[in-house]
Amino acid sequence: MRTFGVEEELLIVDPDTGEPLALADAMLSGRRMAADDAPERPYALAAKEKTAHDDWTGLTAELKLEQIETQTRPCLEYAELLQQIRAGRLLADQAATKNGARVAALATSPFGLASHTTPDARYARMLERFGLTAQEQLTCGFHVHTFIESKDEGVAVLDRIRDKLAVLTALSANSPFWNGMPTGFESYRTQAWNRWPMSGPSAIFSTYSAYRRVVTRLLDSGVLLDEGMIYFDARLSRNHPTVEVRVADVCLRAEDAALIAVLVRALVESASREWRDGVEPAPVPTVLLRMAAWQASSSGLNGELLDFGTFRPAPAVDVVRSLVDYLAPVLAEQNELSLARQGIEDIIARGTGSTEQRRVRDAVMEESAPDDGGLGAVVAHAVRVTMRGTSGLREADEVPELLRVRLS
Repeated sequence: MRTFGVEEELLIVDPDTGEPLALADAMLSGRRMAADDAPERPYALAAKEKTAHDDWTGLTAELKLEQIETQTRPCLEYAELLQQIRAGRLLADQAATKNGARVAALATSPFGLASHTTPDARYARMLERFGLTAQEQLTCGFHVHTFIESKDEGVAVLDRIRDKLAVLTALSANSPFWNGMPTGFESYRTQAWNRWPMSGPSAIFSTYSAYRRVVTRLLDSGVLLDEGMIYFDARLSRNHPTVEVRVADVCLRAEDAALIAVLVRALVESASREWRDGVEPAPVPTVLLRMAAWQASSSGLNGELLDFGTFRPAPAVDVVRSLVDYLAPVLAEQNELSLARQGIEDIIARGTGSTEQRRVRDAVMEESAPDDGGLGAVVAHAVRVTMRGTSGLREADEVPELLRVRLS
């Protein structure tokens, strides 16, 4: 079994109004330790790569002060990863509570308030260079890292999973509101995120040297600030032996997050086996992959997705089930097939996070039509669901350190 780990970006919110609060610095204050004092651990970074806004205890600042990131240690099993995700949410929420706030696993804030950029030199350059795109980029994603044996294997995996990643966007959709309004999208985070110049699906690379040539050409263009802005839907980690899949919204429910990570690991393993067996990657044009991603962002599990085999419209639930069928041999070997099938059926039955958000808003509006359009109730519900399953965990001071998987 390959190890896998995740990063979750969580929204920091006012417990009374649901509006985002710029408290990441306050939450991290007093928690940082010097890199030289950090204990040795798997996937640790060199001291010179550590920045002022890193927290070795499992929390990290992101672009916006209204969000906080958690990281898990590399795990082997679903149950272990699920516990780590919940422990990270507990750790973040306890830090928020000490500052009069809560955290919510929402991929965009339902409220339309100005966000605040984390005071960091790199982020300041991003704000200057990319203007409104950076100013409005209060989005919370979910990134899955899966171990690879070599860079060559990693590129082979990237080439062979690219046509299936839009399904994960649909499964994780959790951002129907933006600037106080319904967007008409299930994952509006995908739309906002793809305004960055180097986001979205990538072409087939074939070799690691070709991958590096593309990265070098992109950097030589002068458009991007650094390699950390290579925001492919899936990429090789710069610092760790992993493939990083970046297409998912942060999931409202921790169990859905762990399920998506299981699917990503199975994708990586299946792609590696195809590579070793001499199976060529599907030659799907990148423009079609962009179309599939847009459709997944638009409809989620409602209506149709582009089937990853034909790239023609098909019922979304059929496409999702087909992905599990494709991954079945690996999932069965890893004793995760029943778990995956049941998890998928659970999401289909109750809907994605976006469906749940809209359901809460509609119910509130039918009863009382509050001044905030029901968005406060959406956030309050999200806080409760975000923290489900954490009550039995130990207090933050006793929670084992959540080891970071990457920094970029």
